[in-house]
Amino acid sequence: MKEIVLNNKKNGMAMLLLFVLLYLAGIGAVVAGGILLDRGVKVGAALFVPGLVWTMAGWIFFLGLKVLKPQEALVLTLFGKYVGTLKDAGFYFVNPFCTAVNPAAKTRLNQSGDVDGGQSSALLNAALGKSVDVTAEMPSKKISLKAMTLSNSRQKINDCLGNPVEIGIAVIWRVLDTAKAVFNVDNYKEYLSLQCDSALRDIVRVYPYDVAPNVDTTGDGIADEGSLRGSSELVAQRIRDEIQRKVAEAGIEVVEARITYLAYAPEIAAVMLQRQQASAIIDARKMIVDGAVGMVEMALERLSENHTVELDEERKAAMVSNLLVVLCGNRDAQPVVNSGSLY
Repeated sequence: MKEIVLNNKKNGMAMLLLFVLLYLAGIGAVVAGGILLDRGVKVGAALFVPGLVWTMAGWIFFLGLKVLKPQEALVLTLFGKYVGTLKDAGFYFVNPFCTAVNPAAKTRLNQSGDVDGGQSSALLNAALGKSVDVTAEMPSKKISLKAMTLSNSRQKINDCLGNPVEIGIAVIWRVLDTAKAVFNVDNYKEYLSLQCDSALRDIVRVYPYDVAPNVDTTGDGIADEGSLRGSSELVAQRIRDEIQRKVAEAGIEVVEARITYLAYAPEIAAVMLQRQQASAIIDARKMIVDGAVGMVEMALERLSENHTVELDEERKAAMVSNLLVVLCGNRDAQPVVNSGSLY
């Protein structure tokens, strides 16, 4: 379906003034024709009948007056045939028998899965005995062209290592082609919501939560350091591209996608925290040992160069052992002073 933009219909004000003048003329014709008929003048019927018909049926033409605000569109059909779309802000006059089409008019997207067309709130008000606003149940058929945000609910997905993670995204989107949005899919808002869920699962399954060895996230056959936690910008961009590929048929443009929440699932969060803590402790110990070995080597070299004391291999081993205990220990060392000779 190709979008047809109607740019030559911005004559609403002129037509409104014309219809008002015709209504005044019709009322005048009814009054004048009635007076003439009352006096027996036959010409009065030529005024009375057209004036009465216009007064009774002229309101139909007012239905063709349409007002659009900035960033709004109206898709029009005439007896089931698509005739065009009004997109620019202004006052329009179209065929009064044209009807506006927007299958997603009643759909409210707060989160993925919360697509109930506003029926739950109406049922809740009815159950509580509250009055229902009639105007609130008659949503406008206009399509918003503004950038809107879909805050996707958190989903539990297994990463490429099989670890369950919870992730949520926010998608900024807008309608680009109104004809495709209305006619190519049943409900473009529901369609976007479901495609966001699908694209999110497809991309998250490719990445590990944290950097893992021998994992290829780019598909080039070479292991890399991509991860959900460390490559959030790249992951979000891939999610955005995947969603755009899926919703292009619906005339929707995905402006941006961002990860709003990322964590291990509750059932493994404690275990993974312990794993991260153990990894951090091991890395810290490695750094401490490397530094201690370097300090021991430096001490032995300085003692040997300056000939401060001559140590045999056994004494060197004892000195190395003592220094490593002091430097690598978790607590302050309590030295024992030797007041005798070295040997």
